[in-house]
Amino acid sequence: MKLKNKVIVITGASDGIGKQIALRLAKESSKLALIARDKIKLDEVSKEAKKLGAVDVRTYACDIRQTDKLEATIKTIISDFGAVDILINNAGIWQKLMSVDEIPKEVVDDVIGTNLSALIHITRLLLPTLRTRDEAAIINVTSKSGVLAQEGQSVYTASKYGVRGFTEVLKLDLKDTNVKVAGVYQSGTNTKMFEKTGENFPTEKFTNPSDLADVIGYMLTRPDKIWLHDVRVEK
Repeated sequence: MKLKNKVIVITGASDGIGKQIALRLAKESSKLALIARDKIKLDEVSKEAKKLGAVDVRTYACDIRQTDKLEATIKTIISDFGAVDILINNAGIWQKLMSVDEIPKEVVDDVIGTNLSALIHITRLLLPTLRTRDEAAIINVTSKSGVLAQEGQSVYTASKYGVRGFTEVLKLDLKDTNVKVAGVYQSGTNTKMFEKTGENFPTEKFTNPSDLADVIGYMLTRPDKIWLHDVRVEK
């Protein structure tokens, strides 16, 4: 796919993997709609993306767990750009390692709401405009935890297994359309996601976010007859 002038929506774009995806795709002369909660960080990413060659970059501060606000944000994006060609569902939060009976109810709701429910809603809201494009794509940046059960990650893993199932059904539902679907299942990535929960373990040997962003860029820029629908990334 040629990404020049393609309108790409990226969630969780203010830092970590999402930021690096935005910067990588900016080099393809694309148009970016960046969603995250932190407006200041989003604007910083926007400036960097424009310097790297993005044709247009617009930022949308939104807590995607709040469905009403998410719906309003998507309407604004479609109004601003006219249509959307690519959706990259990247936003996600971590659950500190512990037994399920020790996890606060707020954490359960936040993890499921951010990692799974919001992803489903944003896909639901953008699918009608994606269907109108000559070529379109949805990439769900999931996690190794979507394919492998790991101790102490009950709620996080549940959310990621849910994303994997949702992705697989999307592939079937959209197989005869112009919308291509892929899941990316990466191992630990060197971001601040773990630190934000108070988790304290070394991440220096984890995958670099910029390297993972290169994988996303590679997937999207394959020739028309090639589509990588299921990508596993190990450190």
